Amino acid sequence: MLLDLVRNGRASTRSDLRRLTGLSRTAVTARVSALVSSGLLLPGDELASTGGRPPESLVLNPDAGVVLAVAVGRSRSQVGVFDLRGQELAADSEDHPAGTGPDVLMPRIVERATDQLRGRATPLLAVGLSVPGTVDEVRGACVDSPSIPGWDGVELGPYFAPLTDAPVVLGNDADVLAQSELLARGAVLRDAVVLKASTGLGLGIIADGRLLKGHVGAAGEIGHTKSARADGQTCRCGATGCLEAAAGGWALVQRLDRPGVEHVRDLVAAALAGDATARGLLRESGRAVGEVLAVVVNVVNPQALVIGGDMAAAFDIVAGGVREAVYAQSTSLSTRDLQLLPAAHGDRAGLVGCAALALDHVLSPWAVDQRLALA
Repeated sequence: MLLDLVRNGRASTRSDLRRLTGLSRTAVTARVSALVSSGLLLPGDELASTGGRPPESLVLNPDAGVVLAVAVGRSRSQVGVFDLRGQELAADSEDHPAGTGPDVLMPRIVERATDQLRGRATPLLAVGLSVPGTVDEVRGACVDSPSIPGWDGVELGPYFAPLTDAPVVLGNDADVLAQSELLARGAVLRDAVVLKASTGLGLGIIADGRLLKGHVGAAGEIGHTKSARADGQTCRCGATGCLEAAAGGWALVQRLDRPGVEHVRDLVAAALAGDATARGLLRESGRAVGEVLAVVVNVVNPQALVIGGDMAAAFDIVAGGVREAVYAQSTSLSTRDLQLLPAAHGDRAGLVGCAALALDHVLSPWAVDQRLALA
């Protein structure tokens, strides 16, 4: 708990820790000493004193370890190494054919991670991994992911065994996008709905500074919510009438039906180059998604709607459509202070979110207690 307060910037001295926790001077001193001895905390510069001996500041030691971040998508994967403050030390991105299975893709990801970690003296503490769709966090496997067929039920942790025995933490791609927002804006953004608008559609929901995942981890699966705009249209999940069939990136690409446009990233590039048809498709997608988000806004009352994913590269176009529908169909009170924001980390948001996923695991009070017990 003490380390978390320092990490999040809420405390920078022992006095701050005593005030925020109510613990005694002796208890705080003992815990801080253990954290410093373990290398997780460093004594910082002395802060300005209001009288008497200046208080010594405390800072998280970013070099006490590293985490590996892996964001897997339908046709691209990103791999990166981050320090304990969430600063990127190395990263790459690589495209792969849609439909590539885990037995082909995961060994290649481990090779790339091995290259990035080679020569680093700091220990690898955890791996944060994201995939599209609902995941079973306990088993470390996808349980419902139409965009990456062949992955459901496959436990992904064992693929990293040749590289590390550090824990592998699995998350849904939209939830991970929300975690990147918490890392970037958590001090000021306590309630937000984060839209992953890419090949598929999903939401990460932040309430009072915490990520809401739902009973079976399926919170925010708006892509397969029924939409009147998609009546009679077949979704890639096999059902008809899903929002994705009208507004998902894969559906927009099919509708454009143009040589050279094989992914929503290609469609976005065309829109940014001034293609009127591509711009219209993205705007309509924003309106369709906004009609569903209007209900979410009424129910959750977020401070902000954040748009990330591949479509966010054309933020003004997509957000324009979302804004039209949300402000027309939500209550005036719920939209009074509502902000529409692009994802803080742009096209790196998924990777940063995977790092945040790993950091939240290894720097949790439970994990820190385990580390100190073994020290």
